[in-house]
Amino acid sequence: MPGPEDFRRIALSLHGALESAHMGHPDFRAHGRIFATLHQDMRWGMVKLTPEQQQDFIRDDPDSFTPEAGAWGRSGSTAVQLATVSDEALGEALTLAWTNSARTVRTVGTCATPAPKTARKRTRR
Repeated sequence: MPGPEDFRRIALSLHGALESAHMGHPDFRAHGRIFATLHQDMRWGMVKLTPEQQQDFIRDDPDSFTPEAGAWGRSGSTAVQLATVSDEALGEALTLAWTNSARTVRTVGTCATPAPKTARKRTRR
């Protein structure tokens, strides 16, 4: 079973991934976005999946994957128990989270933004 160093190694092996810190624990970023974190206890990690991907992982391995608390969990943030997850499942989850971060950037980068409002010409009355 993988430990925190394996989580870190797999996350950093993904193209452009960097380790940083967020709220006192390590996070992993690509494309300018966090795609995974290690919890402070180093026994759990988190991967940002879509809600559909999250449900697939939970269905296939409920001992290793569970939604994070609250709205984060409902939006796909998924806790991974390092003591029970297989190397293969962890690698797949991290890769999907990394891919999702790239898709988010592409989607946001291509959204149409409203044209700036032009200043109204003042007229004297």
